Order: sequence, then structure tokens, then C-alpha cells
Amino acid sequence: MAGFWGSFTTFGLLPTQRLCSLGMRSLDVQLSDDMNTNSLRYAGFWPRLASLLLDFVILVPIGALEFWGSSAFRLFDVYFLLPGTLFGLFYSVYLVRRFGGTPGKILVGIRIRKLDGSPVGYREAFLRYFPEFIFCLLSSVALILPLLHMSDAEFHSLSFMQYNQRIIEIAPKWYKPLQWAQNAWFWGELIVLLTNRKRRALHDFIAGTVVVHVSPAPASTVLEPRPAAV
Repeated sequence: MAGFWGSFTTFGLLPTQRLCSLGMRSLDVQLSDDMNTNSLRYAGFWPRLASLLLDFVILVPIGALEFWGSSAFRLFDVYFLLPGTLFGLFYSVYLVRRFGGTPGKILVGIRIRKLDGSPVGYREAFLRYFPEFIFCLLSSVALILPLLHMSDAEFHSLSFMQYNQRIIEIAPKWYKPLQWAQNAWFWGELIVLLTNRKRRALHDFIAGTVVVHVSPAPASTVLEPRPAAV
């Protein structure tokens, strides 16, 4: 019997004690995770809107370049498609993975995190951007195809309004349903964002992420009892 019990004591604990110890450790881990999650301050609608507007302002020079080029050269958007796509991946995937957010989010003081508060990886960053990436890519392709069927003479003869109208007229048939789907996605994002406690949008649910404030929630003050007078 001594050898039997000795085989258990080599682990430092008797069987029942070891089970109790494992149970306490799992409880400690769960409590620690709950405390980390509860310390997160979820960013609501207005901080996220502010970060979006700041990103828009930051990207104005690139947007102005694209607008000028597409107005001056018929095939500018064709050649800009690949660089623009790569820049979108850099801005919305690499920067999110590297710094926890786009420049707009960093300036506002919010970051993208996993549900447990840990930094996101490339997987989460790309999944967040994936719906926007698909919509933008398909829209770009739909608006580029008409340019391939337009002559330079027709392109330069059209005013800005006439050009937009002509592009819509000769765009692929699936462009209009794509616009409907994009509008439905936008409103779905907004409704979901405003109707859950953690203020997660649809792309957050897809990627398993949350947007939080950088500064943690202030810890509640615990008042220690005063020692009794002797």
C-alpha cells in the first residue's frame, strides 16, 4: 500500500487534493478572464464615427488623386485598381494588425481587439475588412468594364454628370443588385452596432472582435474596514 500511495505523492498531492487543486486553478483562470473582459470599455457609435471621419480626411489626398486621374484619363481606373486594392489592404489590414487600428482610430483613442482584449492578428484584421473589400472590388470592376467599351473621343466629350450617367447605363446588369446589397449591408451594420451591449458591428461578429477605448475602465474603489478602537 505504501508503494500505491507513493505513486500519487510523487505528483505532490493525493488524488482528492489534486482534483481540488485543478478545480481551483480552472476557477482562477475563469475569474481572471472575466476580470479582463469586464475591464474593457467598448467604443460606441460616436467614437467610431469620429474615427471614420478622420480616416476620410486622411485619405482625401489619395481620393483627390483618383478623382483627377479618372477625370483626365479614360483608363486611369483600370491601372489604379491594383495599387488601390493593395493600399486598401495595407490601410485596413496591416495597420490594424500592427497598431490595433487605422490612423483614425488611433487618433480617437480606440483600438480593435479580440473578445478577450488581446491584440488582433492578420486573420481577424482581414475578416473585418473582407465584406468591404468584396463590395469595393466588385463595384470597381463594374464601373471599369464600361470604360473598356468607350472611346477616348466619347470619354472627353462628356461632362461630369453625363459621364456618370453613361457609366451607369452601360454598367453590367449585376451592378444595381450589388448596390442594393451594399446598402442593405450598411444599414445592417448600423442596426447591429446600436443594438448590442458591446457595440459590435456585423464585421466584428464575423471576425470575433470588439472596438475598445485605450484607457481601461477605472477600478472600483474598495473601502477597507477601519480597525476597531482598543
